[in-house]
Amino acid sequence: MDKSLKIVLLLLLVLGSNTVFAQKLGYIDSEYILNKHPDYKVIQQELSKVSAEWKKEAQTLDQEIKELYSQLKAEEVLLTEEMYQKKLAEIKIKEKTAQEFNSRVFGIEGLYYQKQAELLQPLQSKIYDAIERVTRRNNLAMLFDKAAGPSAIIWTDPRHDYSEFVLEELGIEENN
Repeated sequence: MDKSLKIVLLLLLVLGSNTVFAQKLGYIDSEYILNKHPDYKVIQQELSKVSAEWKKEAQTLDQEIKELYSQLKAEEVLLTEEMYQKKLAEIKIKEKTAQEFNSRVFGIEGLYYQKQAELLQPLQSKIYDAIERVTRRNNLAMLFDKAAGPSAIIWTDPRHDYSEFVLEELGIEENN
């Protein structure tokens, strides 16, 4: 009975492993796909333009604060302690305003990241739909993203890279 139990377990193991090995795996490089997509370049340009405007505004605020400090330093001798503290308080308010602006625009959930998400969302949806079609067409059980960090992928065989198929599904030719 002990020998027949071992044979049955061995058969189950072999049959079970066949289904595991029969699953097809693949990977893509989403960063590569994004950089190849022409819409991504347009989005990057739009983000750069908006970001430059906000950075200019932040620099203007910083410059005003520096000028106020310089002006205070120059007038320090002429001011009474009360006048000095009043001007210093005004500068501190301006500094707080500048910090709030930077947080509101460039903070974790700031306007810049909201704008980025707004602009990228349609493109990401389009790419995800193409990935799904490629995955179904090639009967893949799993598809990994090489660009996602930190990744569990240590080594990849280029034969299993489906990035080009996704680009093809998006209608993007290699010469871009």
